[in-house]
Amino acid sequence: MTHLAQIKDLHAGYGRAEVLFGLDLDVVEGAVTTLIGRNGMGKTTTIRSLMGLLTPRSGSIHIKGADLTGAPSYRVAQAGVGLVPEGRQVFPSLSVVENLRATARPRPDGWSEARIFEAFPRLAERRGHFGFQLSGGEQQMLAIGRALMTNPDLLVLDEATEGLAPLIREEIWSMLDRLKRSGLSILLVDKNLDELSRISDHYYVIEKGRIVWRGNAADFGANRSEVEQFLHI
Repeated sequence: MTHLAQIKDLHAGYGRAEVLFGLDLDVVEGAVTTLIGRNGMGKTTTIRSLMGLLTPRSGSIHIKGADLTGAPSYRVAQAGVGLVPEGRQVFPSLSVVENLRATARPRPDGWSEARIFEAFPRLAERRGHFGFQLSGGEQQMLAIGRALMTNPDLLVLDEATEGLAPLIREEIWSMLDRLKRSGLSILLVDKNLDELSRISDHYYVIEKGRIVWRGNAADFGANRSEVEQFLHI
């Protein structure tokens, strides 16, 4: 089992407020790892720390064996991590094609505009539209496509399907299933346990900045009621 990303004893926060208290999380190569928890428990802070968008106060973050604790986000991206951020954050004044090209990192036999448009026909139909002209679902497809255009070794998705129409959500879950079967490593934040159970290999539950439950797919299936207790308000 190869660890693609390892977070150890991570402490992080904003100003005087600490959000993460000694968090540990491993992302295994070729697997889908899920981080779940109620709102405000530290999921996005974990992602921001991993991506170099927030400097940890202590602890370590290793990606493919390299110590990238506190490294700037461009170095994390260069290490092969692609982010689909919460809220999509596509470039509103760029077209679909320009969004895909903006951060692209070409790789032989890797992701290209043609492959993205094949995966998301809706984007192909709207290739000339600006980001602000797209629906929320189309923007999320574009955000995923933009991350894939960096040809990442690890794809990180923060709230992958939040606020989307059911048909769009199903399209995105099907895409994530295809990406898993292709062997891409994925770190996924989402709330839909039914869909997560279809594709996730490893689960981490975060509560008030600490991991309070972890397990593989079999563990999750056997202890789902226990896991769900951490997700109820």
